[in-house]
Amino acid sequence: MPDSILVLGSGPIRIGQGIEFDYSCVHCVWALNEMGYRAQIINNNPETVSTDFDTGDGLFFEPVTLDDVVAVVRATGARGVVCQFGGQTAINLAEHLDAAGVSVLGTQPRAIALAEDRDQFDALLNELGIRKPRGKAVTSVADAQRVVAEVGYPVLVRPSFVLGGRAMEICFDDDQLAHFFAEAADANPGQPVLVDEYILGQEAEVDVISDGSDTLVPGVMEHIERAGVHSGDSMAVYPPVTLSGEVQVEMVRAACQIARRLDVRGLMNIQFVIRDNQAYVLEVNPRASRTVPYLSKVTGIPMVQLATQCMMGKTLKELGFVSGLWQVAAGGRPGWVMPVGDMNADALEATAPFYAVKAPVFSFQKLSKVEPSLGPEMKSTGEIMGLDFTFEAALYKALIASHVTFKSSGYVVLTLDDRDKMFAVEIAEQLRKFGIPIAATAGTHAVLQQAGIEARLVNKMLDGGENLVDLIRAGQVRLMINTPTHGKQSTIEAKLIRRTCIETGIACLTSVDTARALAKALPLYENPELSSCLPYNAYLAGRVLN
Repeated sequence: MPDSILVLGSGPIRIGQGIEFDYSCVHCVWALNEMGYRAQIINNNPETVSTDFDTGDGLFFEPVTLDDVVAVVRATGARGVVCQFGGQTAINLAEHLDAAGVSVLGTQPRAIALAEDRDQFDALLNELGIRKPRGKAVTSVADAQRVVAEVGYPVLVRPSFVLGGRAMEICFDDDQLAHFFAEAADANPGQPVLVDEYILGQEAEVDVISDGSDTLVPGVMEHIERAGVHSGDSMAVYPPVTLSGEVQVEMVRAACQIARRLDVRGLMNIQFVIRDNQAYVLEVNPRASRTVPYLSKVTGIPMVQLATQCMMGKTLKELGFVSGLWQVAAGGRPGWVMPVGDMNADALEATAPFYAVKAPVFSFQKLSKVEPSLGPEMKSTGEIMGLDFTFEAALYKALIASHVTFKSSGYVVLTLDDRDKMFAVEIAEQLRKFGIPIAATAGTHAVLQQAGIEARLVNKMLDGGENLVDLIRAGQVRLMINTPTHGKQSTIEAKLIRRTCIETGIACLTSVDTARALAKALPLYENPELSSCLPYNAYLAGRVLN
């Protein structure tokens, strides 16, 4: 009888962990079967494909916990377990399974722990000469304040070993620091809280496949929203549209150096923030990420299958990937296999035959008590993809599919935080080109007036008279752009505005970067025929429209 392998699922779907890990587990099982192994699954979610009766050679409908996994391994005589495709639930068990004498296949638990241990990982990055935001892992508010004294506000506060940005917040003063430190500590008791310098820059990420020596980088994904919005809630585009070839090369090099140093065998995700054309590592996840299905689809590379083969001892060279530059799919973007010699930045800036935009989908109408503004803690419950030959057309498809649409009449309302007002004119000018009427609250209205842009002045709730909420309920708003403002009263009012939009079916954007993206897609909203409607394979092959 062939060796048995146990694949760990991610358990019940929840925000931050869902169908994308089910995808990875299922493709892992298929790859193991093709290699001649008996692949069995432990997972207790009836709504996933991994728990279908015919997906694997065996299903254990049990919680993905240490005791249950060990019991299944002993009952089946499994050769080892696969942790890297079941999200944070599965990967958190790696060290404990290793201590219990269970063989963890692929990236080893010591490497996983190294990536999560702040002091050890900082030392590793310093050794490799890779940039990262300044910060430390701390266990008390006093220690957190000492970090702030060194790096200054704002800081990003987050717990260790969690998924979906749970209890993660950006803090701007001592009161917020004390409050959110306590929340982060409660989110994962006994583990340190990470306090980092908050860098406001462009975010980007890579998913890589490594065999412990060579590393395959299918591509770089650029986030549309800047740092501060959780990667699961941000829009992303492949290939990048604003990142220079030089910074993409820096990201690829860093990812490959880290993968080799950690002896990664399988998948790894790295998130970066870009400031002044320099890449800083935000976090490293030595496991499959939620972008694996998206990147696999748009590159044509079976990432989970390749990662599974590497996990079981195959090398990238044996799988047909040699060191150097190669083309992703037919006529696609260039990707890299490391180690390489000179990396050509111009090649990474080559014109793409298509663009793919990933956009989050939210369930705020069903989750009535969830505050809909975007931030470091993930809130989306799904995602979609827009694919087209131009970035603007792909962006339009993604926005429409994620329910960012205009009502047939009324104002587009701009009410922006002071830090976002610099973009008000840019957005308003695009709206004006298409004859869309604009309304704005006092601060934003003043900025538009100064630029000579006509807009209706609408009161905030505290100003008295007909206010913004009245305007929404009267059906006079077609789209709301409302970015969060700090301050107790402002926060209360903004929550009411956003909740009213949800209840009345009006799209409400809470990130100015999403609003700027929408402005770029406005020509497609007015003329949808500018986008194409072709089979997926046509885009992958880079077919040119007649």
